[in-house]
This record gives sequence, structure tokens and C-alpha cells, in this order.
Amino acid sequence: INELIKRNWFLCGVLLSILFAELFPSLGATGGVLQPEWSVKYGAVGVIFFISGLSLRLDDISAAARSYKLHLFIQLFTFLCIPLMIQILSALLWFLLGINEWILKGLITVSCMPPPVSSAIIITKAIGGNEAAAVFNSIIGSFIGIFITPISLLFFLGSTALLPMINSVVILSQTVLLPLGIGLMLRHFSIVQVSRLPHLPSISQALLLFIIYTTFCDAFITHDTPMNASDILITIGLVLLIQIGLLYISFHSSQRTKWYTAADVVAITFCSTHKSLTLGN
Repeated sequence: INELIKRNWFLCGVLLSILFAELFPSLGATGGVLQPEWSVKYGAVGVIFFISGLSLRLDDISAAARSYKLHLFIQLFTFLCIPLMIQILSALLWFLLGINEWILKGLITVSCMPPPVSSAIIITKAIGGNEAAAVFNSIIGSFIGIFITPISLLFFLGSTALLPMINSVVILSQTVLLPLGIGLMLRHFSIVQVSRLPHLPSISQALLLFIIYTTFCDAFITHDTPMNASDILITIGLVLLIQIGLLYISFHSSQRTKWYTAADVVAITFCSTHKSLTLGN
């Protein structure tokens, strides 16, 4: 059992993070003791990208930037295919099963969101995928989402939110581009010897667990949603089935072409199917 837990410590950590969020939601919720609006946005996310910068060479980023077919697949799947598929699925679920419209609106809203800035990178690296491509596409997707997501929400739901675009670009630059660039430069000029820091991936994964904890704290501390226990179970089931389906479609679609290496397929699979819960930060 100890060996099993050791091999799957991150998965165990995810479950424990959710459990602690249920038990102590006020600790990690927005405005709480841990101040996630600062500690996550400017702390955890920044450190994750700083570590990614230390882990990559400038040549890796340069090569990833030239992989336009990979970027095109990920961004089209993220911002076009997923919203369309979820819109069609939601219409069918409402017509055939009469599922709570708030569940369906939530699914559509999340489908329009950009990719996450951290989780897809960490998972891609842990599995041995193309980390540089994951980093590059997470950054691209975050900036594209500032402009595309409000339009998608307006098109699919008939309403959207005003987003301070300039402020969002500044925040993304501070929390993503700046720490990534610093990490790249420190490695490029051999100021930091990455070989002497073998625990960097574990630090990134631990920070992701912290992000998961604070995210669920906000979810558990909010009780104003018009959903009962059965609606929550339906939501969990739908999210799991949809995620598995999207992973399957993305993996097999990219694997069938000759354009992508095995490492590219891993990056595509996770970067194109994961969604952020926030926009512009």
C-alpha cells in the first residue's frame, strides 16, 4: 500500500486537497487567510512558470513556436470544437432528459473558457510530453481567451461579461511571461544548474495541489446555486463523461496524422481538453 501511495502521491494529494477544501473552505477561499487572489495568482502560478523556464532551453521554446500545426489543432479544438460539441450535447440533454438548465449553462460557460495556465503543463511534463509546446499553447490560449471567450459566451448564451482587456494582458504578462522569461534566462546563462535541483517537478505538482485546494474552497463556500444533491451528482457524472470523451477525441484525432510526434500528441491531448475556471488572470 505504501508503494502504491508513493507512486500515485499526486492523485492522493488531489483527493486530500478536495477533502480539506470541504472541511476548511474559509481558509483557502477568496479573501481568506491564505489570500489566494494573491498567493495563487502571483505566487503559485508565477513559480510554476518560473520552474518551467528553468526546465526548458531557449531552443525548445523556439522549436515549439514554429510548430504551427500543433498550435492550430489545440486552439481550434479549444475555442471552436469544444464549445460547439457542448452546445449540441446540452441541447440534446435538455430536450431528451430535461436536465437542470443551470447545469447545462455551466457546461457551456466552461466550454468557452481558455485552457488553464498551469495544470496542463504539469500533467504533460509528468507524462513525458512536449512541455515546451504545452507552455507555449497555455500562454497563447490565455491571451486569445481574453478576446474570444466573451464573444463565444455572447454567441452561445446570449450574454457575456465586460473584461478589462488591457489589465488582463498586464496581469498575464506579470504572472506568466515574466517568471517564464526569468527562468529561461537563468538557465540559458547557466546561473542556475537545473541538474542540482531534482525536486523542481515535485514543487510544481505541490503548487498545483494548492491551486486545486483554493479553487474547491471557493466552490464549497458558495451555497447560492439553485441545485440539489441529485443535480450535483448529475454534474459530476456529466463532467467525467465529457472529459473522457474529449480526451479520446483529441488523442485519436491527433494520433492519426503524421504531423505530430508521440510527445506532441500528449501535449495536444491535455492542452486542448482542459479548461480554466478564470479568464484573464
